[in-house]
Amino acid sequence: MKRFFASDNNAIVHPKVMAAIMEVNNGHTISYGDDVYTKETIELFKKEFETNEIDVFFVYNGTGANVVALQALTNPFNAVICAQTAHINVDECGAPEKQTCCKLIAMETPDGKLTTELIAKTLHAVGDQHHSQPRVVSITQSTEMGTLYSIEELKNICDFAHQNNLYVHLDGARIANAAAALNCNFADLTWKVGIDALSFGGTKNGLMFGEAVIFFDRSLAKNVPFIRKQSAQLHSKMRFISAQYKAYFENQLWRHNALHANKMAALLSEKVSKLSNIKLTQKVQVNSIFAIIPKEWIKPLQKESFFYVWDEENSEVRWMTAFDTSEEDIDSFVELISEYNAINILGNCDI
Repeated sequence: MKRFFASDNNAIVHPKVMAAIMEVNNGHTISYGDDVYTKETIELFKKEFETNEIDVFFVYNGTGANVVALQALTNPFNAVICAQTAHINVDECGAPEKQTCCKLIAMETPDGKLTTELIAKTLHAVGDQHHSQPRVVSITQSTEMGTLYSIEELKNICDFAHQNNLYVHLDGARIANAAAALNCNFADLTWKVGIDALSFGGTKNGLMFGEAVIFFDRSLAKNVPFIRKQSAQLHSKMRFISAQYKAYFENQLWRHNALHANKMAALLSEKVSKLSNIKLTQKVQVNSIFAIIPKEWIKPLQKESFFYVWDEENSEVRWMTAFDTSEEDIDSFVELISEYNAINILGNCDI
């Protein structure tokens, strides 16, 4: 079957994850998270994050994880600071604003990364009753631009946020790719640097469905059972979410998958960067590539192997690899692009 480079969401479910789902598809068990599988999986999260001082809540998807986390951290008169490219700002149909009733303050960045200087610009009206009050800094690791915060950058942001009475939420839809690229573990990227709440993703790295919301300050989680239910994110047959994470954490399957996806992106970027009519726009650090290509290539290339246009005005596209992307997939795609590049060089752009 032809592979796409549109999103790691397009990938299959990892066979070990599928097997884990099938393994628990046997007999009756208590619903809504009171089953033994879910309880065991929460203990695995504590082991993986190197702390018992966490609360873990399973939800359906990444948007659900973000809206549950942000509702727990805010009041309706608050504001959430994020990058302009953040998923909560661009790709969640206004769900965070609708569910939290909070204003999003979206800051323009060249690489999808917030800085303490950008955050500081949003704090001028703190205490003014006429303005939404900043309460949460929401960062994404890895970012929507495929870039990474270093551990030091994360710590600086968390320290600055806490000094200014702000919480820090991390959208970790691709946290596995970040941890693999930085050669660290999940604890290093979260509570050890000061993250308060995490949307922990696995769907983009081999799971079928189901993300987790993790609170490292357990006092923030006291209302989450009710928030999750009211947000339509409480899954009745929760064992089929939690069982997936047993396979995901076993022998660090998450790292193996993420390393491979990252490696395939590096390979693709290496090959396409040699072509004269392609310009990479971001440093390739995880499993995404952003490139400017001739506009007339886009539609015919999409018919052969679908991908998304990131910035139509500038003809910038995004190519993403996944844990099941092969070198043969890369070679086939590069060969296809090379054909268009050769035509372009010859001066025949009537494709």
